[in-house]
Amino acid sequence: MKKKIYFEFLFLIILGALTSASLPPYNFLFINFATFSLFFIYIIKKKKLAIKENSFLYGWLFGFGYFLTNLYWITISLSFDVNFKYLIPFALILIPAFLAVFYGMATYLFFIINIQKPLSNLFLFSLLFGLTEFLRGNILTGFPWNLIAYSFSDNLEIIQIISLIGTYAFNTLCISFFVSPAIFILKENKKEIAVCIIFLLSPIALFILGSSKIETFKSLNLIKNDYLIRVIGSNINLDRFYGNTDTEKVINELIQLSEPDLNKKTLFLWPEGIIPGINQSELKEFEYLFNKRFNDKHLFGIGINIFENNKNENKFYNSFSFYDHQLNVINSYKKINLVPFGEFLPFEKILVKTGLKSLTNNYQSFSKGDNREIIIIKKNEFDVKILPLICYEIIYSGKIFDNHNFDYIINISEDGWFGKSIGPHQHLAHSVYRAIESGKYLFRSANNGITAIINPTGFIENKIQFRKSGYVDFFEKRVSNTTLFSQHGNKMFLVIILLYIFLIFSFNRIS
Repeated sequence: MKKKIYFEFLFLIILGALTSASLPPYNFLFINFATFSLFFIYIIKKKKLAIKENSFLYGWLFGFGYFLTNLYWITISLSFDVNFKYLIPFALILIPAFLAVFYGMATYLFFIINIQKPLSNLFLFSLLFGLTEFLRGNILTGFPWNLIAYSFSDNLEIIQIISLIGTYAFNTLCISFFVSPAIFILKENKKEIAVCIIFLLSPIALFILGSSKIETFKSLNLIKNDYLIRVIGSNINLDRFYGNTDTEKVINELIQLSEPDLNKKTLFLWPEGIIPGINQSELKEFEYLFNKRFNDKHLFGIGINIFENNKNENKFYNSFSFYDHQLNVINSYKKINLVPFGEFLPFEKILVKTGLKSLTNNYQSFSKGDNREIIIIKKNEFDVKILPLICYEIIYSGKIFDNHNFDYIINISEDGWFGKSIGPHQHLAHSVYRAIESGKYLFRSANNGITAIINPTGFIENKIQFRKSGYVDFFEKRVSNTTLFSQHGNKMFLVIILLYIFLIFSFNRIS
């Protein structure tokens, strides 16, 4: 019996691991029909046998296999500092082990709630997983990586629905969709089969509606801007953080990549933390490098650190700062969603004594900014409203803005921490979803990653391939209506929750 249960546990881990293949960059979407249906059938059989003692473990094992295989790349960042290398095996296990707790909670509650009918159990299963995924994305700092909804990343027509209901609500629908085939095995009456067929056909309806939305967007008039936005993608080695990299050399490289035209009004976007060894105010010392190549037609958005001394306390911020051509600061955003261990060291006063420090700098943890506000760039005939996001702030759904009165989302990132892994591809996929949710153009400027211009339907209009250097230009746009989700955020998820509760009790009465 012990041998059998161990094989069952291994089976659940393998199901979770196989599910990862549905995510970017692989996008083997149809594997989810097998993995989720088999997982659902397994726990339904256990529930009918009233075997509750491992109810939490069933979900945890599935989640562990899932997160182990799609978030391994996070540990690559620990390989850049010798002080962190010994933590790699621990992080490789502990991160997925922690995130899998939410899946364990879902299956535990699934066993506790006494629902008998297969179809009601399908809705209960989907609702509980949808709710725990929402909890995972919002508890503490939030851990919203790799919702199963991202397996639809290659299906732009279908995911247009998130402009109405958002990614968490769509994620719940996805789980129902992938579990539906299980009902053909577990069915008790023909009505259940009919409902499952409707579920399986629902993507066709979403495809038709999404196609119409995309065509409507394409039919809008193109408006030519009186300025150019040039998004820079670079491939500058991360050694600049740990060696004695020549700051002037890096700036010159970025200037060469930018290829400024003295006759074109241009906003240049450079990646996160791209210039080593200096902070925001010190950049002014390098004005001489800009004098010959730029003029008053040019502005810059640059990922750079800010240093402040407040009441004899030194504070450092990961910032996105905007400058004029003379390197005077126009406006800045200080990152509010910091990466644990990457940008700040939890319990720093204790752990620093062990030799640990935050990965991205060698002085101290970054401080958290107060809030994220729309940056208004109004200088030298520019008049642009920007929502700034730094690095993994792009993965948060429904938490990135309250005020939807802005022109563009700009996401700057340093993806070199994750090597040649799948991580940067996942970051790009998240950007696509944020563009659709907000109904705004999104510009992504990455070092060692993927730089792109994404339109409000999630279509990547132009991009620089992974770990390549260059730039992409944006000079004309279509202006679409404000999305329902951008107005109401995750309140739309509440509508889906109420719908599922209604369906659970309604179908449980069907004989």
